[in-house]
Amino acid sequence: MGSKNKLKRFKENETFSNVIQPTRQEVTDGFVLKGNWKEHFKNNNPIVLELGCGKGEYTVGLAKKNPNKNFIGLDIKGARFWRGAKTALEEGLQNVAFLRTQIELVDLLFGKEEVSEIWITFPDPQIKYKRTKHRMTNAAFLEKYKRILAPNGLMHLKTDSEFMHGYTLGLLHGLGLEVVYANHDVYKNEGSPKDVLEIQTFYENQYLEKGKPITYIQFRIH
Repeated sequence: MGSKNKLKRFKENETFSNVIQPTRQEVTDGFVLKGNWKEHFKNNNPIVLELGCGKGEYTVGLAKKNPNKNFIGLDIKGARFWRGAKTALEEGLQNVAFLRTQIELVDLLFGKEEVSEIWITFPDPQIKYKRTKHRMTNAAFLEKYKRILAPNGLMHLKTDSEFMHGYTLGLLHGLGLEVVYANHDVYKNEGSPKDVLEIQTFYENQYLEKGKPITYIQFRIH
């Protein structure tokens, strides 16, 4: 993507009512919407969060299928989620928001038990050992998610990385956490939820064209 195109999207994001772009200091000093997301959505519906939302396909796709829930896509790359934000506005989806900030700040963005579900879709697996601290399902991140998830809240991990799938399963078992469902090839093995099969991201379609299996884990961390 050219720099001019990125700048155009950044400018357009500033005009979108469904895009929130706090500074890091605004988040660390006490984010105004933490514990108060119902004021943004003007309802008390459950909140579902997508971390690393990319172009926003899952955030928008889930919002269409579940009008009685609110969906927030979080990513630092605003030029990417511009597409999802624009689509949501064009289609009149009132239950969609996009939040531009760093994922490691997630527990400063939401109040205790404010989130009912978290989706992690096709994250960078950070395979090198020295990158372990950046893996989005490592123990430190799970603790952050635990602070904001409702007691019976669900976690979803959908990835093309066999490494990420195996690493996460091993960690969950080691921590004694509940694995609700796991599938190492969702399109070949039956049983995956419809939301896993019926919504596909831009990158997922590329992986499928290359014949890569798509994996999925549903789990709880309380």
